[in-house]
Amino acid sequence: MILVTGSVVARPDTFADVLRLSLEHVHRSRTEPGCIAHAVHRDCEDDLRLVFVERWADMAALTAHFAVPASRAFGKALAGLAARAPDLQIYDASEIRP
Repeated sequence: MILVTGSVVARPDTFADVLRLSLEHVHRSRTEPGCIAHAVHRDCEDDLRLVFVERWADMAALTAHFAVPASRAFGKALAGLAARAPDLQIYDASEIRP
């Protein structure tokens, strides 16, 4: 399984647009093959920061997701609305069950 985490900090005047675009992206991404989970959360300590948590079946599914034109457009739009560059981490993970 591939785990993706990331975040974006919006400017005060762009937060509504960043949130709208993020929710659209999350809802669309959930329909893609190999998407196990895709969510966006608001940071409790920073009202302008959104945090993304995604789980993908494998790297091929994530690579396909990144190749979707709407995903690339989302990344460009987000960067233009952010207070600083969004950040992204990708992990190869396996679930550990107690």
